[in-house]
Amino acid sequence: MSASFEQVLDRAFGHPRGVLGRVGGWVMAAGNAATERHVVDVARLTEAETVLVVGPGPGVGVLAAAERAGRVIGVDPSAEMLELCAERCEGVGNVELHLGSAAETGLDDASADVVISVNNVQLWPDRVAGLAELRRVLRPGGKLVLSAHEKWLPVSRHELAAEVTEAGFTDLQTWVWDPPGPLAARAAQLRAIRAD
Repeated sequence: MSASFEQVLDRAFGHPRGVLGRVGGWVMAAGNAATERHVVDVARLTEAETVLVVGPGPGVGVLAAAERAGRVIGVDPSAEMLELCAERCEGVGNVELHLGSAAETGLDDASADVVISVNNVQLWPDRVAGLAELRRVLRPGGKLVLSAHEKWLPVSRHELAAEVTEAGFTDLQTWVWDPPGPLAARAAQLRAIRAD
């Protein structure tokens, strides 16, 4: 793969920015929609919960979470993705969006009941720091639900599960899920609970 093609992919999907980032966001909204909704189902959200969505991209998962949870906070390092997410969630009163990342959410300690992340753990520059931050912002007993395209994970889902356990999560389950549709790729998923 040429360096220029890799740069185009990064601008569209890896670290979305500019016109390519917006186009990538539209593609992500279509290709990831089933997985986003599936992860929200897996999280079993309730109206009493505050949900942090890490890397919400164009906001399909944020909107799905907002239909069930009391408060939804989306944190993304891409201003373009936050703009697309804001457009999708316009008029939804329980959604907040902020620039940030898995390693720097800007949230207070133990301020979220659930953390959801779809198709971005493979982009975290430091998974150890990201998982430590997500543990910090989750209340004891809070849920972490991660999903990523299996083929793009830099480690196997079992290695990722071991990292999650090492970060202080328990009751971990991991599986693969094949979303419907021609644009969707097999997802490696996991669910875990923040240890006390």
